[in-house]
Amino acid sequence: MNHTALSAARVRQILAGANRTRVLVVGDAMLDHFVWGTVARISPEAPVPVLDFEGESFMPGGAANVARNLVALQVPAELLGTVGRDPAARQLKRLLGQFHIGCRGLLGDAARSTSVKTRVVAHKQQVVRIDRETRDGLNDPVGRRLVRAVQSMIPSAAAVIVGDYGKGVVSQPLLDEIKRLCRRHGVWLSLDPKPVHHLDLSGLSLITPNRKEAFELAGLSDESRNNNPLADPTLHRVAEWLLNEFRPAVLLITLGELGMLLCQRGQKPFHIPTVAQEVFDVSGAGDTVIASFTLAIAGGASPLEAAVLSNHAAGIVVGKFGTATVAPAELLASFKPRR
Repeated sequence: MNHTALSAARVRQILAGANRTRVLVVGDAMLDHFVWGTVARISPEAPVPVLDFEGESFMPGGAANVARNLVALQVPAELLGTVGRDPAARQLKRLLGQFHIGCRGLLGDAARSTSVKTRVVAHKQQVVRIDRETRDGLNDPVGRRLVRAVQSMIPSAAAVIVGDYGKGVVSQPLLDEIKRLCRRHGVWLSLDPKPVHHLDLSGLSLITPNRKEAFELAGLSDESRNNNPLADPTLHRVAEWLLNEFRPAVLLITLGELGMLLCQRGQKPFHIPTVAQEVFDVSGAGDTVIASFTLAIAGGASPLEAAVLSNHAAGIVVGKFGTATVAPAELLASFKPRR
């Protein structure tokens, strides 16, 4: 299958199937804050640019951005995790309401601060990022409340996405309970791994590391840059190790401008070249990949169809600035033959 072999009619069918399901996102919810302006001079106080403020905007980030990618493609989503009891939490919940993202399982904890990433942007270039967050694990009462919320919602879900950004929400006991419930109820389970957070990744339906993360997970250094992923023996060795070690149903290694490598045990890796026309901003592209792949599976797609669909979605998102999403019309248009 080449990247055009999935027809717009089939994509419409997959999206229609996914629209009738519900996907849970469990993990580190954040608030993305953008400060926009222009720079025309350097400060006399220090060798730094002076930003003339023009405006600011807020968007759901982290696991909340995964949920936003789902609802942008009209798939009902429920977000579970923790926030502080602070103005940022109220702002995030307002945004989630505007985007019709369920947040009954987003628990307030006065001992934590809501994760806020402030990006200062001048002339569409990020100047600096300021992170305000709590990275500690959840305290026992909040952890137990989150487990109960997960237990109550998984039986009626078609799929679960674990959004682990290393901010303390996703622990091994929580992941083990999610795995147990998904196995019991036949629910698809996706996770985008963070190698710095040493979790047992065995028994998942989908893991979506980028190339750097895949090599880190396998404990190998990446010195073999090859522009043809199908002729890259080190990459294949890493993929094989991950498949044997963690035994996911699907391993999807994202390769930036080189597209994706779809790997399944007992099958040859399948390379899907990128469809991005121009790359403007890669922030949030991983969220789009895991959201669109998972919803495609929920909508009845095969792993190959889901990978092709998510590759198209990512190709659209990197052409936009900031934490962006894809609308159904944009996705469908990308599958129509170009005249």
